[in-house]
Amino acid sequence: MLESEKLAIAAHLHVLLRRKTGRVTDTEWMSVNAEYAQEIIRIARRSAAEDGHADLAEWAGKLEGALGLGEARSPERRDRAGRASAGPSSGFAHSVPPVDSAPPEELPRYVRGIR
Repeated sequence: MLESEKLAIAAHLHVLLRRKTGRVTDTEWMSVNAEYAQEIIRIARRSAAEDGHADLAEWAGKLEGALGLGEARSPERRDRAGRASAGPSSGFAHSVPPVDSAPPEELPRYVRGIR
């Protein structure tokens, strides 16, 4: 399934949860992080059972199917590119610069002017 389709399902579930339960979710994170998506699916199903919102259970099932969470999963995790990773990832590992990458002192503070 395309990433855009997963995101669309997550967005639809987000809107339903916001309207029916007041809960705000992160749609992009829901479409790429299995642990977060499983928790949102659990919340949606619980709300569907307790408050009678059948459409929440339907869209939770769609998200579960789109992300492949319904079948037995191996403990190996996959990142966004589909590569296997050793353990849980916060998603921020690529945004942290290496410790030894401090800029040289001779570079100007601003490359161009600020407005």
